[in-house]
Amino acid sequence: MRGRPRGIAVPCDDAVVRTSVVAPYSAYLRVYEPLAAFPEPERSRWANYVRDVHTRRVWGAGGTAELTAQEQQASLEGILATPPEPAPPHESDAAYVAELDGIPLVCPRQTRLRCWTAMAEMRRDYPEVVQNAFFPGLVLAQAQADHERWRMENPDVQPHIHSSTWHVPMRWFVLFAQDERVLVEPDGDGAGAAGGWELYYRTPMVQARRRVARALRVLRDTLEEGALITGLEDTGRWLEEFHPRAMVELDFGGLVRLIPTGDLADERTAEYVSEGLAALAAGDGARASEAYRRITERWSAVRALEHAS
Repeated sequence: MRGRPRGIAVPCDDAVVRTSVVAPYSAYLRVYEPLAAFPEPERSRWANYVRDVHTRRVWGAGGTAELTAQEQQASLEGILATPPEPAPPHESDAAYVAELDGIPLVCPRQTRLRCWTAMAEMRRDYPEVVQNAFFPGLVLAQAQADHERWRMENPDVQPHIHSSTWHVPMRWFVLFAQDERVLVEPDGDGAGAAGGWELYYRTPMVQARRRVARALRVLRDTLEEGALITGLEDTGRWLEEFHPRAMVELDFGGLVRLIPTGDLADERTAEYVSEGLAALAAGDGARASEAYRRITERWSAVRALEHAS
């Protein structure tokens, strides 16, 4: 299997730019909300959008993969523009659409908001000289001003999507049970919606919140404060911002291209995370260590590709 294409990592959705467009190896954590969660006139707009999507029969994983690919392409075009556009001038009017217990749910793309958020993280984590290697200073300053102006008018709006490159954070698996995993095989012609396999987990919001709360109780009782606890606390606070009848989805996205087909069929990280938490709660350090070993063993080969040549 080939390693990571060499190029420049773009903050917006972790895309990669070189002489040709290369699809990013990203996973996504999405929240889908019922129409009742949105105020008017946004609610009516999404209702019309859902009806249109249903008519075109693109609900489900295939539609999700198609929209993700379109979004990545648009992001790369903005980055390669002259001058570059680190965030689109207008917010996306599209969404991912799913269904839970017969109720349609939407996950707004919010491409502009997510690009702004990624740039804010870049300003926080990297010195100015690194930031300017991605975008001219004036471009970044204008994007920051636009974000701050928008945030003053929309203080409570949260991104419905988080992304992660080259791996799925362990805390994301806490939200799901192993039997909630769905593996979608390519179409008969071998192409599939995104050129291959798809793998995702989906669970009702109430289950995701309950699992986060249980996991935090166990971790706080058995471990010292650290990145895992802090990250899971942040994820829990994010989930609290959404409608209680929402749905949470973990989509492996482009990571399926890095995982052998046999390993995709036997993907059991959610099970190992659950086993590890149960072992910690029971005071069984040996069993908890074994679960952690399985998790790190599963993902170390994928993460190593980030630095492969």
